[in-house]
Amino acid sequence: MIELFPVILFYAFAAILIGAGAAVIVARNPVHAALFLVLAFFSGASLWMMLEAEFLAISLVLVYVGAVMVLFLFVVMMLDINLDRLREGFWRYFPIGGLVATLMVAELVLASTSRRFTTLGAGAAAAPANYSNTRELGMLLYTTYLYPFELAAVILLVAIVAAIALTLRRRSNTKYQNPAEQVRVKRQDRVRMVDIARGETTTD
Repeated sequence: MIELFPVILFYAFAAILIGAGAAVIVARNPVHAALFLVLAFFSGASLWMMLEAEFLAISLVLVYVGAVMVLFLFVVMMLDINLDRLREGFWRYFPIGGLVATLMVAELVLASTSRRFTTLGAGAAAAPANYSNTRELGMLLYTTYLYPFELAAVILLVAIVAAIALTLRRRSNTKYQNPAEQVRVKRQDRVRMVDIARGETTTD
């Protein structure tokens, strides 16, 4: 029973991850979809913890749940999203989306049932006491996969700029300052000298 407990946990976390991913797609409310995505991230982090990849699990929780998802929620709440308009194209793109999802599921099934995958960890040697998966990950990221890692960073930067551009709105009734006009201002434009004789009163 003790040997079956990790298997049960794996399938439980995997089921939650798949269910949360499906809920992200079918949820009508964008805020609910973002919260389901948070649940999917937590489930993925749990799977990484079971694979003894603690650094990846903590990074997923801290970076994506703590930073990226907060940004997503702010963008979703600040945008005036017309939900009726978004639902109009759902069934039009459903066949293409279903085909892509079917291909992805087929790839995962073929990969998980192949002989190489099932026998991958059968003859693996035990890791030494001073082994650090964080160090190994850093060596791979900054040596073998340096260019893909930098490309992913550029894509994330473009996504941040796009999010800012979507939330940028120009309103005619908004008061804002023009730095160029402030630099060109002169004393006579700002200061007016008024000579008031003693004993006289002024009214506005």
